[in-house]
Amino acid sequence: MILPVKRLRQFAIARAVAGFLAASNAAAQTLPDVQNPQAAQASATATYQDIEATLGLVPGFFKAFPQAGIAGSWAEFKNVQLSENTLLTPKVKQLIGLAVSAQVPCSYCVYFHTAVARAYGATDGEIQEAVALAAISRHWSTVLNGMAVDLPTFKREIDASLRMGADKASRK
Repeated sequence: MILPVKRLRQFAIARAVAGFLAASNAAAQTLPDVQNPQAAQASATATYQDIEATLGLVPGFFKAFPQAGIAGSWAEFKNVQLSENTLLTPKVKQLIGLAVSAQVPCSYCVYFHTAVARAYGATDGEIQEAVALAAISRHWSTVLNGMAVDLPTFKREIDASLRMGADKASRK
């Protein structure tokens, strides 16, 4: 079943808001009292222990993060980035991460996401396609923004094209 574009947008926004609220709530429950250095230290120590239990070591980039925020940052990383119990498969998440990292650009992130995507079975072709998609998005973003293409017109044209595609697919 193909949903109308407006409904898809509403669904995507609702999911994003729900995910943000859930992540914010989870992070808030794990954040130390930044006004209390002992609490921040204890929270950071417990977080480093969890990181080591999960990854086998505590990578330096986690130690470089301020202790007052490491619990929330690790919770986000662990529950979204590393979790296999999310709506996106681990391989897809890493390919998205790679595409974004290539555009940011962040060589650390490109290395991480490429290595982890490969560990989840990503092929050279899938990695190339993810990076190419990022490049295509960047290209058209430059054109659309640089030429000040009217956003409401753009949306109408995309929505019309999607409707025509859905109509054509339903006739097959």
